[in-house]
Amino acid sequence: MADTPDTNEDTTATEGPAEEQAPPVLVNAQYIKDLSFEAPSAPGIFQLMQQQQPEINVNINVDTNKYDENVFEVVLSMAATAMVGEETGFILELEYAGIFTLNCPEEHLQPLVFIECPRLLFPFARNVLAQVTRDGGFPPLMVGAVDFVAMFQRELETRGAAETATANEGNGGTDEGE
Repeated sequence: MADTPDTNEDTTATEGPAEEQAPPVLVNAQYIKDLSFEAPSAPGIFQLMQQQQPEINVNINVDTNKYDENVFEVVLSMAATAMVGEETGFILELEYAGIFTLNCPEEHLQPLVFIECPRLLFPFARNVLAQVTRDGGFPPLMVGAVDFVAMFQRELETRGAAETATANEGNGGTDEGE
């Protein structure tokens, strides 16, 4: 009896025409779009680093390009600079990109493009940064977690402030001092 199928299974999910729902985010490709690494003070910087910890500054930005109705290129730009006193240890610039197909309502596009897509790219970009700095003779640069939601909210606030300023200029000035 072990070979007979169980007839008590719920078959309602397979009845009727099977419409396959596309996933909301589909990663079509991901790639290094641009990569630059410089160690302008090498080899002297390595001796300085034994005496003093480098100060590392990392900047992250997200850019997008729309290719088709629901296909976007999302570019995660990361720039890192290591300074030891007045000496530059390294300068690293990376543009890590992905092509994404987004199957969602229009009102969800911006959060997906500026939050979820970069979140998917980030671990791979962070790995590239770590490998390149290690291969450049420095300790691997391990970038901490990035809050893409906060970055997106700051961008929306900046846009809102810029639009308000533009509207005030168009109305003959601001309402300060009134």
